[in-house]
Amino acid sequence: MKVIGALGEATLTEAIYTPILDLMADHKTRALVQIEQAVKDTGITFAQLIQVVLVLCGSGTFTAVQDDTATSKAKKHTDKLNTHLMLKARSSNDITYLASPVTGGGVIVGRFQQLFILALQQGKKKPEEWAAFVAQILAAQGQKIVKEDRPLETQEEHMAELTTQANEFALKQLPILKALQIA
Repeated sequence: MKVIGALGEATLTEAIYTPILDLMADHKTRALVQIEQAVKDTGITFAQLIQVVLVLCGSGTFTAVQDDTATSKAKKHTDKLNTHLMLKARSSNDITYLASPVTGGGVIVGRFQQLFILALQQGKKKPEEWAAFVAQILAAQGQKIVKEDRPLETQEEHMAELTTQANEFALKQLPILKALQIA
C-alpha cells in the first residue's frame, strides 16, 4: 500500500485502494463506470476512483487498454511479432519487451519468461516442462545461469533454478500476460 513517485513515497489509503485492487485482482479489463458500480457500496466517490486509477496507472499497477475492436485487429500482428522476438530469446537477452494487443504497447518480459511462453506455445503445460525446455536451450549453447554472482555448474542446479523461476512465473506473471493477450 505504498507508491514511490517523483516527490518520494506515499502511503495509500487502504479503505479506498483495497476494494478497487481486490476487484481488479482477476486482471479483467473494466471501464471506469464498471469499477464505479462495483465499489459503490464502499462509499468511494467518483473523484476518489479517478485518483486511484491515476495513481495506479502512474505506478504501473494499472494500464489503459484499447477497445475490443482495436485489440482484435492488433492481435494477429502482435502474435507474429512476439513469436519472432521469443525465437530471438533462444540465443540472446537483448530484447526484454513483448507487444500487447490489449494495451497497444510493450510490456517488460525477461528472456527466461519469453522462453517459458515459447514452451507453452509448443505444448508444454507444466512449469517443470518449461524449465527443461529452457535448460535444453542453454545447454546447447554452453550458457550458464549466474546466481548470486556465481555460475551454476551442474544440470541439477540449472533445473532447480529454472523450475523455481518457472513456478514463480506461472503464479505471478502468466495470469497478467494472459490478460494482456501476450501468452
